[in-house]
Amino acid sequence: MNSNTQFDPHPAQRRTALIVGSDAGLPVALAATLPGWNIEHATNNLTALSLIEAGTFDLVVTSEKTSGTADVELLRKIRGVRPHIRLIILTGKSTPADVIAAMREGAFSYFAAPFSAPAFCEMIRLAAEGPCWDDGIEVISATPAWIRMLVRSDKKTADRLLQFVHEIIDLPEPERNDVATAFREMLLNAVEHGGHFDPNQYVEISYLRARHAVMCRVKDPGEGFSLDEIKHAAVANPPDDPMHHQTHRDANGLRPGGFGILITRNLVDELIYGERGNDVLLIKYLQLAGDQRVRDPRLE
Repeated sequence: MNSNTQFDPHPAQRRTALIVGSDAGLPVALAATLPGWNIEHATNNLTALSLIEAGTFDLVVTSEKTSGTADVELLRKIRGVRPHIRLIILTGKSTPADVIAAMREGAFSYFAAPFSAPAFCEMIRLAAEGPCWDDGIEVISATPAWIRMLVRSDKKTADRLLQFVHEIIDLPEPERNDVATAFREMLLNAVEHGGHFDPNQYVEISYLRARHAVMCRVKDPGEGFSLDEIKHAAVANPPDDPMHHQTHRDANGLRPGGFGILITRNLVDELIYGERGNDVLLIKYLQLAGDQRVRDPRLE
Protein backbone atom coordinates (compact mmCIF):
# COMPACT_ATOMS: atom_id res chain seq x y z
CA MET A 1 0.00 0.00 0.00
CA ASN A 2 1.20 3.50 -0.81
CA SER A 3 -0.35 6.32 1.28
CA ASN A 4 -0.45 10.04 0.75
CA THR A 5 1.72 11.39 3.58
CA GLN A 6 0.45 15.00 3.51
CA PHE A 7 -0.58 16.20 6.98
CA ASP A 8 -4.22 15.54 7.70
CA PRO A 9 -5.72 17.07 10.89
CA HIS A 10 -8.56 14.50 10.80
CA PRO A 11 -6.91 11.16 9.93
CA ALA A 12 -9.96 9.17 11.04
CA GLN A 13 -11.95 10.87 8.33
CA ARG A 14 -9.55 10.07 5.52
CA ARG A 15 -11.12 8.71 2.38
CA THR A 16 -9.52 5.96 0.32
CA ALA A 17 -8.96 5.45 -3.39
CA LEU A 18 -7.99 2.16 -5.01
CA ILE A 19 -5.81 2.09 -8.11
CA VAL A 20 -6.00 -1.05 -10.22
CA GLY A 21 -2.87 -1.90 -12.24
CA SER A 22 0.71 -0.71 -12.39
CA ASP A 23 0.59 2.67 -14.16
CA ALA A 24 3.47 4.55 -12.52
CA GLY A 25 2.02 7.99 -13.17
CA LEU A 26 -1.46 7.34 -11.80
CA PRO A 27 -0.60 7.30 -8.07
CA VAL A 28 1.21 10.62 -8.46
CA ALA A 29 -1.77 12.17 -10.25
CA LEU A 30 -4.25 10.93 -7.65
CA ALA A 31 -2.11 12.00 -4.69
CA ALA A 32 -1.77 15.50 -6.17
CA THR A 33 -5.49 15.74 -6.97
CA LEU A 34 -6.74 14.16 -3.73
CA PRO A 35 -4.60 15.55 -0.89
CA GLY A 36 -5.30 13.82 2.40
CA TRP A 37 -6.65 10.63 0.80
CA ASN A 38 -5.19 7.16 1.32
CA ILE A 39 -4.11 5.64 -1.99
CA GLU A 40 -4.08 1.82 -2.18
CA HIS A 41 -3.15 -0.52 -5.04
CA ALA A 42 -4.39 -3.74 -6.59
CA THR A 43 -2.35 -5.56 -9.22
CA ASN A 44 -5.36 -6.62 -11.31
CA ASN A 45 -9.15 -6.63 -11.44
CA LEU A 46 -9.47 -9.91 -9.50
CA THR A 47 -7.35 -8.60 -6.63
CA ALA A 48 -9.25 -5.31 -6.71
CA LEU A 49 -12.58 -7.12 -6.27
CA SER A 50 -11.21 -9.06 -3.27
CA LEU A 51 -10.00 -5.84 -1.61
CA ILE A 52 -13.31 -4.10 -2.25
CA GLU A 53 -15.27 -7.02 -0.79
CA ALA A 54 -13.13 -6.86 2.35
CA GLY A 55 -12.70 -3.11 2.83
CA THR A 56 -14.14 0.33 2.30
CA PHE A 57 -13.19 2.48 -0.69
CA ASP A 58 -14.63 5.76 -1.91
CA LEU A 59 -13.13 5.73 -5.40
CA VAL A 60 -11.73 3.10 -7.76
CA VAL A 61 -9.66 3.87 -10.87
CA THR A 62 -8.89 1.04 -13.28
CA SER A 63 -5.81 0.52 -15.43
CA GLU A 64 -5.12 1.58 -19.01
CA LYS A 65 -3.71 -1.89 -19.58
CA THR A 66 -7.12 -3.56 -19.31
CA SER A 67 -9.96 -3.53 -21.82
CA GLY A 68 -13.18 -1.60 -21.41
CA THR A 69 -15.07 -4.91 -21.48
CA ALA A 70 -13.07 -6.31 -18.55
CA ASP A 71 -13.48 -3.13 -16.53
CA VAL A 72 -17.24 -3.04 -17.08
CA GLU A 73 -17.42 -6.62 -15.79
CA LEU A 74 -15.44 -5.53 -12.71
CA LEU A 75 -17.84 -2.63 -12.22
CA ARG A 76 -20.83 -4.97 -12.48
CA LYS A 77 -19.42 -7.21 -9.73
CA ILE A 78 -18.53 -4.22 -7.53
CA ARG A 79 -22.07 -2.88 -7.76
CA GLY A 80 -23.28 -6.17 -6.26
CA VAL A 81 -21.27 -5.73 -3.06
CA ARG A 82 -20.47 -1.99 -2.76
CA PRO A 83 -23.13 -0.07 -4.72
CA HIS A 84 -21.96 3.41 -3.67
CA ILE A 85 -18.33 3.27 -4.84
CA ARG A 86 -17.49 5.71 -7.60
CA LEU A 87 -15.49 4.01 -10.35
CA ILE A 88 -13.62 5.69 -13.19
CA ILE A 89 -12.60 3.44 -16.05
CA LEU A 90 -9.25 3.98 -17.77
CA THR A 91 -8.70 1.62 -20.67
CA GLY A 92 -6.38 1.13 -23.59
CA LYS A 93 -8.96 -0.71 -25.67
CA SER A 94 -12.56 0.43 -26.00
CA THR A 95 -15.64 0.43 -28.21
CA PRO A 96 -18.81 2.57 -28.10
CA ALA A 97 -20.61 -0.54 -26.81
CA ASP A 98 -18.20 -0.66 -23.84
CA VAL A 99 -18.91 2.99 -23.02
CA ILE A 100 -22.66 2.40 -23.15
CA ALA A 101 -22.32 -0.66 -20.88
CA ALA A 102 -20.27 1.40 -18.43
CA MET A 103 -22.99 4.05 -18.32
CA ARG A 104 -25.67 1.43 -17.73
CA GLU A 105 -23.68 -0.05 -14.83
CA GLY A 106 -23.20 3.36 -13.23
CA ALA A 107 -19.55 4.17 -13.96
CA PHE A 108 -18.67 7.66 -12.80
CA SER A 109 -16.62 8.33 -15.93
CA TYR A 110 -14.73 6.67 -18.77
CA PHE A 111 -11.42 7.47 -20.49
CA ALA A 112 -9.89 5.53 -23.37
CA ALA A 113 -6.21 6.14 -24.16
CA PRO A 114 -4.96 8.55 -25.29
CA PHE A 115 -6.84 11.02 -23.11
CA SER A 116 -6.37 14.49 -21.68
CA ALA A 117 -4.57 14.49 -18.32
CA PRO A 118 -6.21 17.78 -17.20
CA ALA A 119 -9.66 16.42 -18.11
CA PHE A 120 -8.93 13.25 -16.14
CA CYS A 121 -7.75 15.16 -13.06
CA GLU A 122 -10.85 17.36 -13.20
CA MET A 123 -13.05 14.24 -13.29
CA ILE A 124 -11.19 12.88 -10.26
CA ARG A 125 -12.05 16.10 -8.42
CA LEU A 126 -15.71 15.74 -9.39
CA ALA A 127 -15.73 12.14 -8.15
CA ALA A 128 -14.24 13.22 -4.83
CA GLU A 129 -17.11 15.63 -4.12
CA GLY A 130 -20.28 14.51 -2.37
CA PRO A 131 -20.71 12.00 0.44
CA CYS A 132 -22.33 9.15 -1.51
CA TRP A 133 -23.18 7.81 -4.95
CA ASP A 134 -25.76 9.75 -6.92
CA ASP A 135 -25.64 9.13 -10.64
CA GLY A 136 -27.96 11.54 -12.52
CA ILE A 137 -27.51 9.86 -15.93
CA GLU A 138 -30.09 7.37 -17.15
CA VAL A 139 -29.73 5.34 -20.36
CA ILE A 140 -33.24 4.89 -21.74
CA SER A 141 -32.22 2.79 -24.73
CA ALA A 142 -28.95 2.31 -26.56
CA THR A 143 -27.14 0.68 -29.42
CA PRO A 144 -23.75 1.91 -30.68
CA ALA A 145 -25.65 3.73 -33.45
CA TRP A 146 -28.62 5.17 -31.49
CA ILE A 147 -28.57 6.24 -27.86
CA ARG A 148 -31.29 7.92 -25.76
CA MET A 149 -30.55 9.29 -22.30
CA LEU A 150 -31.78 11.55 -19.52
CA VAL A 151 -29.31 13.80 -17.69
CA ARG A 152 -29.93 15.78 -14.54
CA SER A 153 -29.85 19.58 -14.94
CA ASP A 154 -26.66 20.38 -13.10
CA LYS A 155 -23.22 21.35 -14.37
CA LYS A 156 -21.26 18.48 -12.81
CA THR A 157 -23.54 15.82 -14.24
CA ALA A 158 -23.41 17.52 -17.63
CA ASP A 159 -19.59 17.43 -17.51
CA ARG A 160 -19.70 13.71 -16.79
CA LEU A 161 -22.06 13.06 -19.69
CA LEU A 162 -19.86 15.08 -22.02
CA GLN A 163 -16.91 12.78 -21.28
CA PHE A 164 -19.01 9.68 -21.98
CA VAL A 165 -20.26 11.16 -25.26
CA HIS A 166 -16.72 12.13 -26.28
CA GLU A 167 -15.76 8.45 -25.95
CA ILE A 168 -18.85 7.28 -27.84
CA ILE A 169 -18.30 9.54 -30.86
CA ASP A 170 -16.43 7.22 -33.20
CA LEU A 171 -15.38 9.68 -35.91
CA PRO A 172 -12.12 10.84 -37.47
CA GLU A 173 -10.78 14.27 -36.62
CA PRO A 174 -11.76 17.04 -37.04
CA GLU A 175 -15.37 15.78 -37.20
CA ARG A 176 -15.15 14.19 -33.76
CA ASN A 177 -14.02 17.40 -32.08
CA ASP A 178 -16.60 19.47 -33.99
CA VAL A 179 -19.48 17.25 -32.91
CA ALA A 180 -18.27 17.02 -29.30
CA THR A 181 -17.85 20.79 -29.00
CA ALA A 182 -21.20 21.57 -30.61
CA PHE A 183 -22.96 19.05 -28.38
CA ARG A 184 -21.27 20.54 -25.32
CA GLU A 185 -22.54 24.04 -26.14
CA MET A 186 -26.13 22.89 -26.63
CA LEU A 187 -26.14 20.66 -23.55
CA LEU A 188 -24.81 23.40 -21.28
CA ASN A 189 -27.37 25.84 -22.73
CA ALA A 190 -30.12 23.32 -21.97
CA VAL A 191 -28.95 22.69 -18.40
CA GLU A 192 -28.53 26.39 -17.63
CA HIS A 193 -31.33 28.13 -19.50
CA GLY A 194 -33.87 25.31 -19.82
CA GLY A 195 -33.25 23.36 -16.62
CA HIS A 196 -32.05 26.38 -14.58
CA PHE A 197 -29.52 24.11 -12.83
CA ASP A 198 -32.44 22.48 -11.02
CA PRO A 199 -31.39 18.92 -10.05
CA ASN A 200 -35.03 17.86 -10.12
CA GLN A 201 -35.22 18.64 -13.86
CA TYR A 202 -33.81 16.44 -16.62
CA VAL A 203 -32.62 17.08 -20.18
CA GLU A 204 -33.40 14.51 -22.89
CA ILE A 205 -30.47 13.50 -25.09
CA SER A 206 -30.34 11.46 -28.30
CA TYR A 207 -27.25 10.54 -30.32
CA LEU A 208 -27.69 8.93 -33.75
CA ARG A 209 -24.80 7.69 -35.91
CA ALA A 210 -26.08 7.18 -39.46
CA ARG A 211 -23.93 6.09 -42.40
CA HIS A 212 -23.24 9.60 -43.68
CA ALA A 213 -24.17 11.80 -40.72
CA VAL A 214 -24.18 12.21 -36.96
CA MET A 215 -27.22 13.72 -35.25
CA CYS A 216 -27.54 14.93 -31.67
CA ARG A 217 -30.87 15.98 -30.18
CA VAL A 218 -31.10 18.01 -26.95
CA LYS A 219 -34.49 18.71 -25.38
CA ASP A 220 -34.67 20.71 -22.17
CA PRO A 221 -37.59 21.03 -19.70
CA GLY A 222 -37.88 24.80 -20.13
CA GLU A 223 -40.61 26.90 -21.68
CA GLY A 224 -38.54 27.50 -24.81
CA PHE A 225 -37.63 30.66 -26.69
CA SER A 226 -37.49 32.25 -30.11
CA LEU A 227 -34.17 33.03 -31.80
CA ASP A 228 -35.58 36.49 -32.54
CA GLU A 229 -36.00 37.19 -28.83
CA ILE A 230 -32.68 36.11 -27.32
CA LYS A 231 -30.88 39.45 -27.24
CA HIS A 232 -28.45 38.07 -24.65
CA ALA A 233 -26.96 35.69 -27.28
CA ALA A 234 -24.28 36.57 -29.82
CA VAL A 235 -26.29 34.96 -32.60
CA ALA A 236 -28.67 37.96 -32.45
CA ASN A 237 -25.96 40.63 -32.75
CA PRO A 238 -25.99 43.05 -35.69
CA PRO A 239 -23.07 42.45 -38.11
CA ASP A 240 -21.36 45.70 -37.14
CA ASP A 241 -21.51 45.07 -33.37
CA PRO A 242 -20.33 41.53 -32.47
CA MET A 243 -20.46 42.20 -28.69
CA HIS A 244 -23.85 43.91 -28.57
CA HIS A 245 -25.39 41.01 -26.64
CA GLN A 246 -23.11 41.61 -23.66
CA THR A 247 -25.03 44.81 -22.87
CA HIS A 248 -28.15 42.74 -22.30
CA ARG A 249 -26.24 40.14 -20.29
CA ASP A 250 -24.80 42.83 -18.02
CA ALA A 251 -28.22 44.41 -17.51
CA ASN A 252 -29.70 41.06 -16.45
CA GLY A 253 -26.79 39.95 -14.30
CA LEU A 254 -25.78 37.13 -16.62
CA ARG A 255 -22.24 35.77 -16.75
CA PRO A 256 -20.03 36.65 -19.75
CA GLY A 257 -20.75 34.37 -22.69
CA GLY A 258 -23.69 33.90 -25.01
CA PHE A 259 -21.69 32.44 -27.91
CA GLY A 260 -23.02 28.85 -27.72
CA ILE A 261 -25.48 28.95 -30.62
CA LEU A 262 -23.07 30.92 -32.81
CA ILE A 263 -20.23 28.49 -32.13
CA THR A 264 -22.46 25.49 -32.79
CA ARG A 265 -23.69 26.88 -36.13
CA ASN A 266 -20.08 27.08 -37.28
CA LEU A 267 -19.27 23.51 -36.24
CA VAL A 268 -22.22 21.54 -37.63
CA ASP A 269 -23.99 21.58 -40.97
CA GLU A 270 -27.51 22.05 -39.67
CA LEU A 271 -28.89 23.40 -36.39
CA ILE A 272 -32.66 22.93 -36.27
CA TYR A 273 -34.89 24.16 -33.45
CA GLY A 274 -38.36 22.84 -32.69
CA GLU A 275 -41.42 25.08 -32.53
CA ARG A 276 -41.05 25.96 -28.84
CA GLY A 277 -37.27 26.41 -28.98
CA ASN A 278 -36.51 23.95 -26.17
CA ASP A 279 -35.73 21.13 -28.61
CA VAL A 280 -32.70 21.34 -30.92
CA LEU A 281 -31.21 18.95 -33.48
CA LEU A 282 -27.56 19.10 -34.54
CA ILE A 283 -26.58 17.43 -37.81
CA LYS A 284 -23.02 16.86 -39.02
CA TYR A 285 -22.57 15.36 -42.50
CA LEU A 286 -19.49 13.20 -42.90
CA GLN A 287 -17.29 13.42 -45.95
CA LEU A 288 -13.65 13.28 -46.94
CA ALA A 289 -11.64 14.90 -49.72
CA GLY A 290 -13.15 14.18 -53.11
CA ASP A 291 -16.60 13.89 -51.50
CA GLN A 292 -15.89 10.34 -50.31
CA ARG A 293 -18.23 9.58 -47.44
CA VAL A 294 -16.93 8.30 -44.13
CA ARG A 295 -18.17 4.73 -43.82
CA ASP A 296 -19.04 3.25 -40.44
CA PRO A 297 -18.20 -0.49 -40.34
CA ARG A 298 -20.84 -1.03 -37.66
CA LEU A 299 -23.51 -0.15 -40.22
CA GLU A 300 -22.20 -2.30 -43.09
